[in-house]
Amino acid sequence: MIVGTLNIKVVMRGSRSLKDKRRIIKSLKDRIRNKFNVSVSETGSQDNLRSSEISVAMVGTDRQYVNSALSSLINFFRFFPQIELVDYDLDLF
Repeated sequence: MIVGTLNIKVVMRGSRSLKDKRRIIKSLKDRIRNKFNVSVSETGSQDNLRSSEISVAMVGTDRQYVNSALSSLINFFRFFPQIELVDYDLDLF
């Protein structure tokens, strides 16, 4: 069994309130769950107006598949229109 984790730091420059931020993050998490079939949660900077930390977990039997799926997810973050990818950390166990 292979467990992959992806921790991502993002910035939302257009966010003017926590309500705006939460709307953007909820939309992002819903799209990720539906498209990639992974577990996703906001794990840090929840009360910060413009930044957020998001964690994703995936379990599989094929190391190459899990790595590929999480790498595709990084590209998804890069092109999501309302956020800017700052940093990420991909680990496979």
